[in-house]
Amino acid sequence: MADTATEKGQKTVEVFDSEDDLVVSLAKYTAELSEKFVREKGAFTVVLSGGDLISQLRKLLESPYIDSVDWSKWHVFWVDERVVPKDHPDSNYKLAYDGFLSKVGILPDHVYAINDALSAEGAADDYEACLKHLVTNKVIDISAATGFPKFDLMLLGMGPDGHVASLFPGHPLVHEDKRWVTFIKDSPKPPPQRITFTFPVINSSTHIALVVAGAGEANAVYRALGAVQNSDLLPVQMVSPEEKLTWFLDKDAASKL
Repeated sequence: MADTATEKGQKTVEVFDSEDDLVVSLAKYTAELSEKFVREKGAFTVVLSGGDLISQLRKLLESPYIDSVDWSKWHVFWVDERVVPKDHPDSNYKLAYDGFLSKVGILPDHVYAINDALSAEGAADDYEACLKHLVTNKVIDISAATGFPKFDLMLLGMGPDGHVASLFPGHPLVHEDKRWVTFIKDSPKPPPQRITFTFPVINSSTHIALVVAGAGEANAVYRALGAVQNSDLLPVQMVSPEEKLTWFLDKDAASKL
């Protein structure tokens, strides 16, 4: 059960007694959104990040979720990716495929990994071209408000420094407002070469779940959600989807609120 669930306009903050409680709620939330979008438009576009999020999504492999989701209607993307081979331990694709995607009935051509044979710049250009092709083919919606691709659900984690995707505090890429997908060669967190969605794409999503567990992120959570005023925004504070932002926090992550 959530300790608190506070509505602030289009933002909900839910705090759970444990990470186990959090992952149960996250699975229910994801399965319900999948059902909603498949019913309404025959497809569900989902954007993943790496790190702890994939292990948290493994709850979807259990009943009742695994049987209630129409996996064949999922289209899966990555909000950011390390520019490494797909079989490399640092690959977000490998993490998701081994831990989750290979165990459900998602169609292989509905899983959109980067071209790992290209440079960081080339991979970003190629991924953006892929998204534009899918918009043309009506797989991905386009936001009437922004003109950027509009995914149904984006699942984000957050680093202790408040970064999301591969958009880091103080880095110029946080202000990129033209590109859909861009690249970074000097990531402060290794590996240094990555591609990443830009904030206009992230914020054009219909729903965003920000999933944060553990005391290591408590300071950034406090800065993002507490009463403290700071003109120097963390990247996580720049997350603002078109319809609904839901924070999933365990007690440790929320301990300073």
